[in-house]
Amino acid sequence: MADLQPYMPYIIMAVNGLVAGWLAGMLLGGGGLIRNLFVGIIGAFVGGFLVNAGLLKLPFTTGFGYGDQIIVSTIGAILIIIIARIIGR
Repeated sequence: MADLQPYMPYIIMAVNGLVAGWLAGMLLGGGGLIRNLFVGIIGAFVGGFLVNAGLLKLPFTTGFGYGDQIIVSTIGAILIIIIARIIGR
């Protein structure tokens, strides 16, 4: 059995993005499962970039293990969906 320890941050980020895409799809409506999952993973990168750049800071913490990351990823996914809708018009 292969050692997954070096890949755990990426696996966690992917699962985090999948949940975020689902949440963003529920909040903004529309889109299918695959699209929401894809947008969520991209949103995880965008949200993480915004936090690292100091452009996004949560005014609260959830106290849940990955709750803050899921919220940041969901915000990133929502931004991606909004930008895609603006470009698509």
